[in-house]
Amino acid sequence: MYPAITFVLTFIWCGLLGGITLANLVSGFVVSYALLWLVTRGQPGHDGYFGKLPRLLGFIGYYLWELLKSNAIIAYDVLTPTHHMKPGVIGIPIKAQTDLEITVLANLITMTPGTLSLDISPDRKTLYVHAMYIRDPEALRRDIQKNFEPRVLALLR
Repeated sequence: MYPAITFVLTFIWCGLLGGITLANLVSGFVVSYALLWLVTRGQPGHDGYFGKLPRLLGFIGYYLWELLKSNAIIAYDVLTPTHHMKPGVIGIPIKAQTDLEITVLANLITMTPGTLSLDISPDRKTLYVHAMYIRDPEALRRDIQKNFEPRVLALLR
């Protein structure tokens, strides 16, 4: 219900300002989000809706940083004469359970340069990932389990 109210208030804001522009949409979202937050404090569902935006912004920052690091590593490897790749496939035990959680996690891993989600085990508890740079398989496994997956699940649950 809160997302729908935010949506409606954002477009009312745009109407009051005279048009739908990116600036009006962003400012309308900020104003309506803040207003709704103030008005609904203490009501059921408040923490769920208003807790997701900070988590989403944190995840976007984290994911952009991971994209930047991955791109830099691959660019360095392409531009230098020596070959630094140590490709391989590893199985990563996951906590994601639903089709949506598994799909989003696998797609975000695949969109990160240097990694590709290959398959999910029949029991849906292990995700198989091909990585171009596996110096320490346990470190990669731990990074996805402790940093990546919990952030994705926090957004979806």
